Amino acid sequence: MDDAIRKAEMLIEALPYIRQFRDKLTVIKIGGSYMEHEAALTDTLQDIVFMETVGMRPIVVHGGGKAITRAMDRAGLAARFVQGRRYTDEATLEIVAKVLADEINDDILLRIEKLGGRASGLHHQTSPCLFGRQTFLTGDSGEKIDLGRVGEVTHVETRLIENLCTAGVVPVIPCLAIDDAFRASPPEVGNLLNVNADTAAAAVACQLRAEKLVVLTDTSGIWLDRNDPNSKAASLTVSECRSLIERGVVDAGMIPKVEACLTSLASGVRKTHIIDGRLRHSLLLEIYTDKGVGTEIVQDARSL
Repeated sequence: MDDAIRKAEMLIEALPYIRQFRDKLTVIKIGGSYMEHEAALTDTLQDIVFMETVGMRPIVVHGGGKAITRAMDRAGLAARFVQGRRYTDEATLEIVAKVLADEINDDILLRIEKLGGRASGLHHQTSPCLFGRQTFLTGDSGEKIDLGRVGEVTHVETRLIENLCTAGVVPVIPCLAIDDAFRASPPEVGNLLNVNADTAAAAVACQLRAEKLVVLTDTSGIWLDRNDPNSKAASLTVSECRSLIERGVVDAGMIPKVEACLTSLASGVRKTHIIDGRLRHSLLLEIYTDKGVGTEIVQDARSL
């Protein structure tokens, strides 16, 4: 009986959040090494099915870096980097598209359906919803440096996504965009752009004016001391995040995640979160409990 009462108390704690976020769009980016752990990914997708069931409208944007690296190794393709950024040639793009759309996206859809939910993959083989342009680096003399088929999202088919959410279907979107230069053509692999998953998720959140962007990764959140996991910040403002980046406390792979959150907030997303996907049911704990488990990032008080 005590165990049953504790479960009831947890439901009561969740009730105001269920009411608050009913019919609200939440973009969830999943990626990182935690996706390699079947149990962790299943827990995340179970959380997403729960969210949709109680009235929230989750949208999944995913990457697949580890699986792409393995596929390239099997194909005998060596990764090429330009100023620390991965170069995407045509052969690499074919592998990226196959892994993201044919393997990871299909696997996520199947898992959601097995958990009792409904999901639809949105990409070049089904219904494309991300469109973009090729991006370049700038050299020391101001010249353009080519990264191959790498791009950024400039347009999101928001109505397509919203219609699926209204119908109780979870949109699942890989980080691939159709190049605007080929937008009038039938979608083909050669017309695609490889987009960073964090920035793709931010673009979706921005153009949907979502309630939340949640970035799931393989760390517990943002640490104020890079060597001390116990220094995780429960909440940070935009200016505090900028300061952490400038001081080098936030660095490497955490920078695009934080920048995605800051970009989303600047476009009207109300709150963003960086949480550990390895923690069981971290999505539910972050959204439907009083304390949360990761780091939330919000606008500075003067900006609200």
